[in-house]
Amino acid sequence: MADYDRRNQSYGASGHHNTISKETALQALNTIIQLHFEKTLEKKRAVDNQKKELWKLFHLFFLFLALIFVSQSQSPRLQCRHCWIPIGLISLEHLIFYVSVAQTLRCINGFKYQRRCHKLTLGLATDRLRQLKIRLSSGGELEDIAEDLEIHYQEPPDSYFGKFKRNWAIHFGFLMVIYGFMVSSSVVLLCF
Repeated sequence: MADYDRRNQSYGASGHHNTISKETALQALNTIIQLHFEKTLEKKRAVDNQKKELWKLFHLFFLFLALIFVSQSQSPRLQCRHCWIPIGLISLEHLIFYVSVAQTLRCINGFKYQRRCHKLTLGLATDRLRQLKIRLSSGGELEDIAEDLEIHYQEPPDSYFGKFKRNWAIHFGFLMVIYGFMVSSSVVLLCF
């Protein structure tokens, strides 16, 4: 691309036309396509790794909740006046879990956003390559091809962020339901 910029600058300065060869143009677009395809795969792997971490967090969370629940139901010494202990532990665990999930979801959403950008850019570059091949196969010239070779990084519309907000709301709602259930079950087990 640096050679292209120098050729384009020399065209403006000297007034004569430097054409880009057909192979160079196709190779430039193929390089852009390959780069964004690899980036898309890289972001997909990153999302998958973060989802595995999220599942590990969920497993640990439910294991800890199960331990608290079993210890409450099996302990003859805990009474209603001691219910603040398990409720405090449940609250602390939920807070730690919420912060961990929030960070993991931020990472997942960031990788998904970047992946979507690379997919949009990949689609644009692929479309430009297809148009260029059609133009060349119909006997067209490579003049005024600069705008076809310049592929800007694409971003999704603002409505795309709604998907992340819904995902966040689902996780937060799930956490609140589990918290309410665990607190109420602690009170029921120890006081009634």
